[in-house]
This record gives sequence, structure tokens and C-alpha cells, in this order.
Amino acid sequence: MLSLIYEKFCRKFVNDTIATEINVYSPYFDSLHQVNPLPEDAKLIYDACKTKNKFQHHNLSEIPPSKSTKDRRLFLLNGNGNYSFDIEGLLRSIRDNMSRHDRLCIVFYNPYFRILFYFANILGIRKAEIPTTFCTRKDIHTLLKLAKFDLVKEQPAAYFPFRFFGLGTLINRSLQVLPLIKWLGIADVMLLRPIIPSKDRPSLSIVIPARNEKGNIENALKRMPDFHTDTEIIFIEGHSTDGTWEEIQRVAKSYTGPLKIKIAQQTGKGKSDAVRLGFSLASKEILTILDADLTMPPEQLPRFYESYLNGLGDFINGNRLVYPMEGEAMRFLNHLGNIFFAKFLSSILETPLGDSLCGTKLMTKVDYDRFTNWRKIFGDFDPFGDFEIIFPASIMGLGTMDLPIRYRDRTYGSTNIHRFRHGLILLKMCTIGLLRIRFGKGT
Repeated sequence: MLSLIYEKFCRKFVNDTIATEINVYSPYFDSLHQVNPLPEDAKLIYDACKTKNKFQHHNLSEIPPSKSTKDRRLFLLNGNGNYSFDIEGLLRSIRDNMSRHDRLCIVFYNPYFRILFYFANILGIRKAEIPTTFCTRKDIHTLLKLAKFDLVKEQPAAYFPFRFFGLGTLINRSLQVLPLIKWLGIADVMLLRPIIPSKDRPSLSIVIPARNEKGNIENALKRMPDFHTDTEIIFIEGHSTDGTWEEIQRVAKSYTGPLKIKIAQQTGKGKSDAVRLGFSLASKEILTILDADLTMPPEQLPRFYESYLNGLGDFINGNRLVYPMEGEAMRFLNHLGNIFFAKFLSSILETPLGDSLCGTKLMTKVDYDRFTNWRKIFGDFDPFGDFEIIFPASIMGLGTMDLPIRYRDRTYGSTNIHRFRHGLILLKMCTIGLLRIRFGKGT
């Protein structure tokens, strides 16, 4: 009788709750591959995961190689760590079958609840073996480092095991955000990124949005360093009144250097629209942004590119808040606002961010196309373009690398930022993220 109650009212709900955490990012992968399912695994989590294609592999040799550099695969280990006598070896063997763009989701069950499994077996509620490996979060984090994995997302799940007319879901989601208590979940769902450096030097597109930046256009090209790869510069001009478009045309026509130059005028408004247009014209493998005000010096762009090549992250985000700023590069209230939004977003996304509003970011073109698909589902609400890149980069587990830069003062023109009006818009976007991501699980 107890076994029937457990199967009907408890087990499926708990597994669905765990799968909900995986479904935050699984729909954005091309395929899901569960590796070495345990004998007692009833496929409840596997069946509840949402992705285009799903496979179970009882042997690592069954895993097909990645089809192309555009392929994004999600691997799944459900409870294996609770029974393994060599977790590091298990992780290394899976990593050997992954590309740098694949991700591994592991579900660890709380070792402190092992006594509950023991009594459940005595009462006949549960028939599977008792977990053998007592592995705390600290132990797991150490093993991940040894196996050369980067932990990009971690979410405890399943506190209340009964649906109870929807109240169980409310309790489970509410307890997830409470300090200390959140670590009392039945399971810990982790998303891992294999640390794999690039073997080659992928081509690079640099988008430079420009509005009333006539005096900086020529310097943007003159100061551009050599990336030792096929590189193109894409100038996007937006409704300037100081002759910026004419200057872009002149500079592009007279340029005789090794860089490929593309130019375009946006018909829409705002930096987000300019970046989208620039990325749509980009033809290279890696995309990055350089603001035309040159407050982020072009000379520092290779640091973003090299960080990606070294496998430190698949999303490189500039951080202006580490070093002292030059002159009037950022006004005091702007500085406080940047700190506030970085902390707010870090708590929403559970991804440490030093600076959420730095204009310079780097990612692959394939991943940006995935961001575009995410935006169609999540909603188009960002007029600035920062959050619509940061949000999906975190949700999809790209692995965010915060790269400190020295923020310089302007040498031409004035800022286009309106502190209070734009601050209210940013606050609205953060609130949307809080409701949709933390409490709505990305829906």
C-alpha cells in the first residue's frame, strides 16, 4: 500500500520537479544523452526532459561523435555519483566524449537523506539499493576541478514530495531562494562545462555601434590590434547628427589595412537594434562588440579573444568596476547603478557578474543564434542589448568569464545614457527576469 502511494503521489512529482530545473536549459540543446542509467532508474527524469532528440547510452562507446561545431549536446547523469566508487574517473570518461560546446547535467541526491532511503526500503516503499557514496557539495566541487569541469549552474530541488493541488510546486520554488534552507533539497542539479581550449584560431567579427561618434571612427581602426586570425569590422551608424555616417563612409573607403570592413545604417533605434543588425551581417565564427566611444580601449580586445581560446568561458563579459576609472569615464550615480544591477542580476541568474552593463562582450555566432531563439520564447524587452545576451548566456550555461578592463575617459562627444530614465527601464527588466527566471523557471 505504501509502495503504491509512493509511486503514484510522490516519486513522479519529485522527478518532475527535478526535471523542471533541467528544462530551464535543455530545450536549447540539439540533443540530450543520458549516460549509464542506473538499474532502478525508471526514466522519469529522462522522459520529462524537453529537448529535440533524446538518447540513453548504457555504454560510453555508444555515444556518437558531435556532428559539427554547431552541435550543442546535453549529457545527463542521474544519481550515478551516489553509487560510484570513482566519480572523478566517471567524469573524465564522459569529458573525453564531449566537445567544448557540450554540457553535462548531473543530479546528485542529498547524502544526508540516506537514512530516509534506508527506512523506505525497510517499509517496502522503495526497492532500489541504498546510496553508497557520501559526497558533500564541497567534495563534488573538488572532484569537478580534478576532472577539469567548470560548474556553471547549481540548483537544489525538491523539498516537499507531494503535489498537493499545486501547493507542492509553490513550496518547492519558494524554498529554493531562501538562504541556507535552499540546500536542504532532495537533489542538487548541476550544469557543468568541460574546460577544453580551442585547437585553432576561429575567425572574428567586431561590431562597432556608433551614434554621434565622428571623432572616434578613424581611431577605432587605427588602434585595432592584430588578432592573428581572419577579422572583419562592422560599423553600424544610428541616426547621428554630427556627420558620423559620412565619416564611416570616408574611413571605410580610404582604409587599406588587413581588416575587412562592412558598414550599415540602422533603421530602428537604440544600441540593441544596432548590435542585432551588426551580428546579422557578421560572417565570422566569433562575435564581439566594441563601443565607438572607445572607453573600452580596442587594445584590450585580444584579452577577450584569448580568454575564449583558452577555454575559460564561452561567454566573455567585460568588467569595468575593478580598476580605478579614468577621469569622468563613469559618473558616481552611474557607478552605483552598475554595482546594483550587477548584484541584482547575479542573484536572479545565480551567475556571478561583476558588471552587467559593460558594452564589450564576446560569444560564438552559433550561440548568439541560440540567444535569438531564446528571445522569441522569453520575450523581446531589452532596448539596450546587454540583458538579452547575459540572460540566455547564463540560462544555457555557456560559462561566463568576467574580464576586468580599465575604463577610459571619452576623447570625443558625450554619453547617450540617461541615468534615471534608463535606470527605471533596467529595473523593470530585472523584475521581469526575477519573475520569469527565478520563479517561472525561464518560461
